[in-house]
Amino acid sequence: MTFQYKNVYLENTATIAGPYEAKGPLAKYFDVTFDDLYYGEKSWEQAEAKMLEDTLELLLQKSKTKKENIDVVISGDLMNQITSSCYSNLKNHIPFLGIYSACATSVEGLIIASNFIDGKKVKNAIVATSSHNMSSEKQFRNPTEYGAPKPKTATFTSTGGAAFLLSNQKSSVRVESATIGKINDLEQTDPLHMGSVMAPAAADTIYTHLKDLNRDISYYDLVVTGDLGLYGKEILIDFMKEEYQLDISKHYNDCGIMLYDLEQQKECLAGGSGPVCSALVNASMLYDYLKSGKFKKILWVATGALFSPQMVYQHQNILSIAHAVSLEVAGE
Repeated sequence: MTFQYKNVYLENTATIAGPYEAKGPLAKYFDVTFDDLYYGEKSWEQAEAKMLEDTLELLLQKSKTKKENIDVVISGDLMNQITSSCYSNLKNHIPFLGIYSACATSVEGLIIASNFIDGKKVKNAIVATSSHNMSSEKQFRNPTEYGAPKPKTATFTSTGGAAFLLSNQKSSVRVESATIGKINDLEQTDPLHMGSVMAPAAADTIYTHLKDLNRDISYYDLVVTGDLGLYGKEILIDFMKEEYQLDISKHYNDCGIMLYDLEQQKECLAGGSGPVCSALVNASMLYDYLKSGKFKKILWVATGALFSPQMVYQHQNILSIAHAVSLEVAGE
């Protein structure tokens, strides 16, 4: 399902990035970085909630917008019952929608907000997400204190918060269109190879988006996926060629690779993952590229693995989904 919008604009963004992200090649584009994974709190979970709370406050400060002027906040994260999103919005007293599409959550939020704005139900909305390496590892795999080894195909959950302010007031960047993805199952079962799990969902959404809008891949200066990593990126390129006879290699990159220097940051394994991974990249460097005119059109395809440890323990396949949003320089 693909939508096109007439009056939805990206007014501003805010990013707070963690220690590993601050050592990566995009560090200069982040608003705030920090070097303590506890973020001054008593637990990983409290650190993530405080981090997202600060990201929301930063967005309001940068936009010079009062809380009472925000119609709705749409937010999600990886923790059970989207804990970070709920606790981070407690003090704001703004209408709130909590959502979940795993690492595709940010673009799901952008699609919901864009439909609200384009349908003239609200004038503006904040979309936010977060993830934390330690809280996610503890929930989905093993606490890092266990020292469990990981294969080279594993991705590294990114730490940070990202928030977007969408509005019906014209700005330099607009949300041009979006595609809601479908749940995919290619019978993948390895939670330490998320690239193979999510690549087919990304392929399906990219193909659907281009077909629905009768576009060639060259329409975009850049197509970025969420967090397929080194191996998932290659799987996607091959999958697109084999299934859809479409070569995306010249127009495509993956945010999980862009976020870290994988030659130097060996601990990041195959690249980044987590809801904030692609959100950090798009809310910082790529947003700056659009504002400056370096890029005119970007297709952001956020990818998510829809599983829980319980289903893995029961030997069930890991499902996946991908949502896409087209960001363009206004007037193009």
